[in-house]
Amino acid sequence: MIKKLPDETWKNLEFPGWKQLRKKYALSSQGRVASYSHNIQEDGKLLNGSVTTGYKTLNMHRSGSNGTLYVHREIARIFSRKSSPRHKYVIHLNHDKSDNSAKNLRWVTLDEMIAHQQKSPAKLAYKKVQANRTSGLKLSATQVRSIKKLLANKNRQTTIKKIAEKYGVSEMTLYRIKSGENWSKVK
Repeated sequence: MIKKLPDETWKNLEFPGWKQLRKKYALSSQGRVASYSHNIQEDGKLLNGSVTTGYKTLNMHRSGSNGTLYVHREIARIFSRKSSPRHKYVIHLNHDKSDNSAKNLRWVTLDEMIAHQQKSPAKLAYKKVQANRTSGLKLSATQVRSIKKLLANKNRQTTIKKIAEKYGVSEMTLYRIKSGENWSKVK
């Protein structure tokens, strides 16, 4: 038996092969998942599911295929409309992957998702730690200044590959230095 939460709505979860399963599944607007046989209020059972990279998932074993369903995507699919076909990604507005309530989920474009991720408290904390890190670095601030000067020179003859070999770093590291993704505080 499942007690209904205030302002909670339950909707059936339908996916390829759902009719082959012994039980029915439903999702709530509050982010809960349940299985049931006849009536969700009477014989329903709340499911915990699994966690994959921080996201709540359900592993559905159907004949012919095993599939992992991401709960937040399914709740967004059932309770929210996409603005356009470009809106393919689901974000958690409060950056909490465990809060799958419908009001916390939104369909967005790739660019919107990337911008949203950059504002995540975890990402901001990581950037702060990285900016103030002094040990375990392959390059010194002096070397980075030299690299930036080399990369900014429009008449340079040296390739990025040769610069990377000279300093013992990858070419990607140099591209990140050039774009300001890495070592942005060093001028």
